[in-house]
Amino acid sequence: MRTSKFFTLTIFVLFAILVLSSCAEVQNVDACKIGHTYGFFGGLWHGIIAPVSFVISLFSDNVAVWAVNNNGGWYTFGFLIGVGGLGFGGSKASR
Repeated sequence: MRTSKFFTLTIFVLFAILVLSSCAEVQNVDACKIGHTYGFFGGLWHGIIAPVSFVISLFSDNVAVWAVNNNGGWYTFGFLIGVGGLGFGGSKASR
């Protein structure tokens, strides 16, 4: 029974990684410096996909976690909410 649960969990984690990795955007850094400027919602999206983007960025130079061309404070605020850095992503565990 324990082996079955382990196998099921392993398959679920691998499937989740595969699905979430499809969210990562790839852009040329020089192209990011001109053109579209990312704001709050761009930061929110980049914060949500940050864990996947971080893992991919370890193996690829074409993926970045943070958008270079952003509008500053609002992008950062959205990014923090997306990552859960403000505590909104926490759960209430019973002790």
